[in-house]
Amino acid sequence: MFAIVKTGGKQYRVGLGDQITVERIAGIVGAEVSLSEILAIGDGETNAVGRPTIPNATVRAKIVQQPRGTKVIVFKKKRRKNYRRKRGHRQELTVLRIEEISRGA
Repeated sequence: MFAIVKTGGKQYRVGLGDQITVERIAGIVGAEVSLSEILAIGDGETNAVGRPTIPNATVRAKIVQQPRGTKVIVFKKKRRKNYRRKRGHRQELTVLRIEEISRGA
């Protein structure tokens, strides 16, 4: 069984036991979260596609880690104007393990 979930402005295809890395979701390591924006669910034989989401469908996941991504350097320069700016950015992430996918009622 698989589901397509939307979180953090992105879409992910998940199955039972999968680990996915998404943008930061508030919570401590070991806590359970419920993803309610389910766009599609399928199990090979029967598929359901939402318009835009499937009502009452949920995906239950457990928070495994709360890491930060790799550093991205943002460098701006305007030639001959003595303008240089160097900034770094590290995205905060959450690693989720999918525990259950339910269609609802």
